[in-house]
Amino acid sequence: MNDTPSPAYQVLARKYRPETFADLVGQDAMVRTLKNAFEADRIAQAFIMTGIRGTGKTTTARIIAKGMNCIGPDGEGKPTTEPCGQCEHCVAIMEGRHVDVMEMDAASRTGVNDIREIIDSVRYRAASARYKIYIIDEVHMLSTSAFNALLKTLEEPPEHVKFIFATTEIRKVPVTVLSRCQRFDLRRIEPEDMIGLLNKIALAENAQIADDALALITRAAEGSARDATSLLDQAISHGAGETSADQVRAMLGLADRGRVLDLMDMILRGDAAGALTELGGQYAEGADPLAVLRDLAEITHWVSVVKITPDAADDPTVSPDERSRGQQLAEALPMRVLTRMWQMLLKALEEVSAAPNAMMAAEMAVIRLTHVADLPSPEELIKRLQDTPPGPPIGGPGGGIPAPSHAAVQTQAPVATSYAAPAHSGGGGPSAALAQDVQAALARYPTFDHVVELIRANRDGVLLDEVKRSLRLVAYQPGRIEFQPTERASAQLPQRLGTALQRWTGNRWAVTVVNEGGGETIYEKENAVEEALKAEAREHPLVQAVLAQFPKARIKSIETPEQRAAKIETEALPEVEDEWDPFEEG
Repeated sequence: MNDTPSPAYQVLARKYRPETFADLVGQDAMVRTLKNAFEADRIAQAFIMTGIRGTGKTTTARIIAKGMNCIGPDGEGKPTTEPCGQCEHCVAIMEGRHVDVMEMDAASRTGVNDIREIIDSVRYRAASARYKIYIIDEVHMLSTSAFNALLKTLEEPPEHVKFIFATTEIRKVPVTVLSRCQRFDLRRIEPEDMIGLLNKIALAENAQIADDALALITRAAEGSARDATSLLDQAISHGAGETSADQVRAMLGLADRGRVLDLMDMILRGDAAGALTELGGQYAEGADPLAVLRDLAEITHWVSVVKITPDAADDPTVSPDERSRGQQLAEALPMRVLTRMWQMLLKALEEVSAAPNAMMAAEMAVIRLTHVADLPSPEELIKRLQDTPPGPPIGGPGGGIPAPSHAAVQTQAPVATSYAAPAHSGGGGPSAALAQDVQAALARYPTFDHVVELIRANRDGVLLDEVKRSLRLVAYQPGRIEFQPTERASAQLPQRLGTALQRWTGNRWAVTVVNEGGGETIYEKENAVEEALKAEAREHPLVQAVLAQFPKARIKSIETPEQRAAKIETEALPEVEDEWDPFEEG
């Protein structure tokens, strides 16, 4: 009876871990820099590797350690970017047992005492290797005091000591540490390179896996080689040697992209019943409602990008059928429909995540989405409001025009927010004569300055101050105001301004808010004029003489002769006609 234990299984992520720089996938810029540095004997005292999970940060650190300490098969080698992998140092480093290459996980050893051990040991030379190398993984987890304790040693380490750091959160590493290290940003692995790597591993493992399945794994890995090889390992086991895209999709809990595209077609056609039936069918087959909506959002984003940049359709992770259908959608759909659908899907994803029943929330989201193509744009909404016939009069004869109770119609869009005050004229449909009367009435306000004067004449000081301080005018024509609000502007300013103008003029005003294009506020313009006058006054010899005698004096305000005359005229008492004198002759 043979009691010899079978060799332990090694997962693919460890079995096919790169051992040389040539094995690293998708990091050509870093490899070229390191090769040139080794050849020129310009090896930095500290390196820091950053990137997302699974891009090879720790593996690269070990390869650098091997290259620094490799002595070659004959024992006479020098530092190289092509370690032999056969000498005692190369073998010991890759097996993680080299006495002079110490790895520390900063996630579990974060304190200053752990760094003090390193500081105390750097003074001693390497026991057997050329360099003593410290690899600190997840270095951003070190405490502030630990970083401070490391700074001096990191800046001026002994010649025989090298530091290599790895982190996924480079922003959490103090700049004082970054300035002492040579930084390398490891990129996400491109889909083409990832598919090639997975194909190579599958061939080495004698596993048959469909190209569509590899594309699904690549998409799920999001640029991480370790995630991709782990998923490939799982897929090979799931498929028992022959793995199809459907098996990988079931393994990952993904919806069929073709059926998701069918669902998107039904949504865009406004077929709510068909869309709910399709969603229910996918749910019955095991698809997660949240995953279906995520796929819808991903397809919406991809179609939008293809519409702007057609070359994006050449993504190798996209199947030919999906590419063809996506290109057709990009040609047929306007961008405003795609952006609205994207916003509604983001909201739906939040609702489904928080809902007690994910399927119910997903169905409600799909019902809303079926109306996305029918929603008017902000410009169309304003035009519809202006073209709407006025309603019946409000209030009795002679009762005046009361302020509307809910006179705001707002549309929310990524670019503009609009308000149009409702008309309260008499009954009857619109006519050419009425339109001419409206135009004639609005012609009394040819510029925005006339609007400001109207607000001032009606003594609405609060609105006047807000308009002067918070409104950056973009465009104006009688009856229509387009402006960019300042950061401190009230969200109710468009509604209040439109309602007030409608009340004072008896005609509807469209007030639109945009995100850019505004000039200076009235307050800023007035301040600029005043500052220019003050600067001019400071140059006057008499003013300079006064300021020389009174250094702490300041110019508080300036009035031109015209302003002074206008002020006097305003403050003067009105003339009173002579009263009748009964004793006056005549």
